Amino acid sequence: MKCYSIDLDGTLLNSEHEISEANLQTINELHEQGHTVILNTGRAYADVVKINALQNLEIPIFCVNGSVLFSKSKELLYEATIPLSTYKEIFPILKELGVGILVYTNYGGFPSTLPPLHKKSKEELNTLFETFNYDQILEKDQLKIYKLIALTHYDQLDKIEEVKKALSGKFEISMASSFPNNVEITSIEAHKGKALLRYQQMMNLDFEEIIAFGDGGNDLAMFEVATTSVAMANAPLHVQEKADIITKSNNEDGFAHAVRHLLNLKTENIVLS
Repeated sequence: MKCYSIDLDGTLLNSEHEISEANLQTINELHEQGHTVILNTGRAYADVVKINALQNLEIPIFCVNGSVLFSKSKELLYEATIPLSTYKEIFPILKELGVGILVYTNYGGFPSTLPPLHKKSKEELNTLFETFNYDQILEKDQLKIYKLIALTHYDQLDKIEEVKKALSGKFEISMASSFPNNVEITSIEAHKGKALLRYQQMMNLDFEEIIAFGDGGNDLAMFEVATTSVAMANAPLHVQEKADIITKSNNEDGFAHAVRHLLNLKTENIVLS
């Protein structure tokens, strides 16, 4: 049995955040052949199941960069959270740096999750972050915090390095970037690669191969544990350099293309055209 671990945004989904018929068909074929197909995403679960084409698939879904694992029957298997004490220390640091802050919790994302923000203007984003009352989050009963996202505008990318420098080595957290303009902060136990190994152990499975597909910095954690790592043509250069295979872009059914034609090849750094 092989395991196919697939990122969503920028990988399985096209630029319109939709899954193509070719990619969906490929997932169904892999499932029918008895392989394990896993959606391994930085998205919250609610943002995954909003995608109509994915709602009827009986496959595991790993959310929030490996923070929350769901079985193929949508049973919660595992969750890793950021301690509230750690959150209370990190939040003012991010506030002082002047970045937008998204907080992913068991009550949802505040003031939003990331997908709905992609098409908002700079002014709309500034207003959202400046007017939101973050104090209300800590008033929630039995609060669990899965992830913080530090978000900046593309003309202020220097702030991303400032965030990483300010937090690095000071807290037991994982940091990764799903897009160049963000830093995703999770529990030290939240890791797309660790999630795959954890699931294999929990379900008493033995994957003969782990094949990981991704396009972002948070997908490098999958590449670390994969037998074969596949980067999309739209991935940044530093992600492509870590991959065994570079396939077509997410707008060209790169996932389906790689599965159908090239995963039996073992040559390093294959470029698919």
